[in-house]
Amino acid sequence: MRVLHVITGLKVGGAELQLYELVRRSRHECEVAALYNAGEVAEMISDAGVTVHDLGMSSNTELSALWRLRSLMRARRFDAVHTHLYRSCVYGRLAARLAGVPVIVGTEHSIGETHLERRRMSTGVRLLYLATDRCAQTTIAVSETVAQRLRKWGVPGGKTRVIPNGIDFDRVAFDQQARSRTREELGLSEHHRVVGVLGRLDPNKRFDLLIEAAAPLLDESTRLLLVGEGPERQRLEGIAREHGVADRVVFAGQRSDVAAVLSAFDLFVACSKQETFGLSVLEALANGLIALYTTCPALDGVDTDRAVEVPGEQEGLRAALRKELDAARPRAQVPRLRELYGMEAVTERIDALYERLLANRGEPLGQGDAETAQAARAAGGPVTGQGVHG
Repeated sequence: MRVLHVITGLKVGGAELQLYELVRRSRHECEVAALYNAGEVAEMISDAGVTVHDLGMSSNTELSALWRLRSLMRARRFDAVHTHLYRSCVYGRLAARLAGVPVIVGTEHSIGETHLERRRMSTGVRLLYLATDRCAQTTIAVSETVAQRLRKWGVPGGKTRVIPNGIDFDRVAFDQQARSRTREELGLSEHHRVVGVLGRLDPNKRFDLLIEAAAPLLDESTRLLLVGEGPERQRLEGIAREHGVADRVVFAGQRSDVAAVLSAFDLFVACSKQETFGLSVLEALANGLIALYTTCPALDGVDTDRAVEVPGEQEGLRAALRKELDAARPRAQVPRLRELYGMEAVTERIDALYERLLANRGEPLGQGDAETAQAARAAGGPVTGQGVHG
C-alpha cells in the first residue's frame, strides 16, 4: 500500500517523533506531508529514506493548501491517508475525501478536558473537527482516555480504535557515556543529583509548581534540569530567581537527544495538569528512571513501584521528591512496558488497520457530497484564534 501521512508541522514534539518512528518501520510505502514548519523531524524522516512534502502554509485559513494537498494525493495515487494533529485532520481528511483516496484515518494524540493540543475547545473548533471526521473511516485514539473524550465530543464510538503510542526502547535506553557528556555540556558534574523534566514549557506542564516544590530541596549537590522550550520560559526563570535557586535550576532548551537527556537525570518528574497518554513518563521508565507523575493514562493497569503518582500541589510533591532523593533507588526496567508499548507491535497494528480498511473499502462511510462540500467551505473559516499552531 501507498500511505501518505499528513501532519501539521515537523518540529520536535511527541506526535512528530511518533510519526518518525512509525514511517521508518511500516511495511507499506510511506510519504509525509507537513502543512508548514518542516523542521528537524522532517530531516530525520528524509534521512530514513521517506519522502517529505512541505505544503508551505503561512496562515490558518489558507484554503489553497487544501487544493495543493488534494493535487498531491491524486498525483501520487495513495491508497491511504493518515492525518495527525488538529489542523492536518481538518485539511488532510477533506483533501483525501475530495481526492478519492480509498482509506482515510486520523490519529488524535492530545485531547484534554478543556483543550485540544493547547487550543481551547470552542464550539467552532469542535464542529470543524467533527465535520471533517465524517470524511474518515476510523479515528485512532492513543489511549482509552482519548477515546472517551472523542466519544463525549461526538465522534461515533464505532469509529474509534485505541492504538497507543509506541516506544523505541533502544532509542531511549540508558547510556553512561551520553550521561557524562550531557552533564558536562550543561555544567553538571557526576556528583550532582539531578531532578529532570522533559517537555514544552507551557502552562499545562506546571513546571512552575515543580520549581516551587523543589526549591527548598535544591542545594550544592542537587539540581533541577528543565529540557524544552516554550512561552513559559521567561516566567519560569523569574520564579527560580524569586525562590533564590536560579543557580540551581538549569534550563537546557530544546534538545532531540532524548536518551542522552534522560540518562543525565537521576529522577524524572511529570506534573502536567492534563495528559492524554504520558509518553515522556514511559520513556523515562524505559531509561530505567523512577518517575513521579500527576497523571499518566498509559500506566492505567500497569503494576509497578517505579512510577509513583503524586499530588498536584506543592507540599505533596515536595514530600515525594524528598523521599525519592533520599532513597536514591538505582535504575531498573519495567518489562511489562515493552510488551504493551513496543514500537514494532504498535506499527504492526496500524499497518494491519490500513489493510483491513482497504479490503472493506466498498462499505459506505455514510456521508454525502453535500456534507463534504460544506466541510470544505468550513475550512476557509477561522481554525484557531491566532497564528499557525499544531
